[in-house]
Amino acid sequence: MIKVMIVDDDSFIRESLKVLIGLDAEIEVTGAAGDGREALTLLKSLGGGADVVLMDIRMPGCDGVEGTRLIKEAYPHISVLMLTTFDDDEYIIEALRGGASGYLLKNIPPDRIIQGIKTVYEGNMLIHPDIARKLAGLLQPSHRMEQTPTAQLLEDFGLTKAELAIVSSIAEGLTNKEIAGKLFLSEGTVKNYITDILSKLGLRDRTQIAILYLKSQQGMR
Repeated sequence: MIKVMIVDDDSFIRESLKVLIGLDAEIEVTGAAGDGREALTLLKSLGGGADVVLMDIRMPGCDGVEGTRLIKEAYPHISVLMLTTFDDDEYIIEALRGGASGYLLKNIPPDRIIQGIKTVYEGNMLIHPDIARKLAGLLQPSHRMEQTPTAQLLEDFGLTKAELAIVSSIAEGLTNKEIAGKLFLSEGTVKNYITDILSKLGLRDRTQIAILYLKSQQGMR
């Protein structure tokens, strides 16, 4: 059962999403909040009782960008999926840099929202390629990355050919299942590879892997 928390300043939207999402047998809505800080307080009262937080971006008080940062600092294991009526690149990019796993627009069908929740719950990212390209120039370099030529970045961190293949697949937006099928591996093996890749690159999540790969490709041009 996937535990989901809904965060939106509009009570009607909160209740509507609660009903729509709750229709899926694999999802349980554990709570709803009016802004990011209220969501964090509710999570603490529930002992971190959520797997995915469905977060609006623009809210009075503590918006989705700040709310994402607060939640990811307190509960790194929780996936945050931004849900917004605003196709606002700046807000989306800041939310992703703060740890969000992706974003969806509110005008998409309910089944797409449900699928998005399941996608980020499985550890995958949900980012439009245009946003990913913009993110490529914004990745904060680690202590080693600052002095490493971009074109040689991945090789200099000691990735194997198999790991490089997985990195490029992540950048394409493929899920673990799709990567496993593409590379003839088990999903468990793919997960283990990703854990090793994150450790070698000193990164936090799949989103940063994709950003780093896109940045390395830009450096080759």
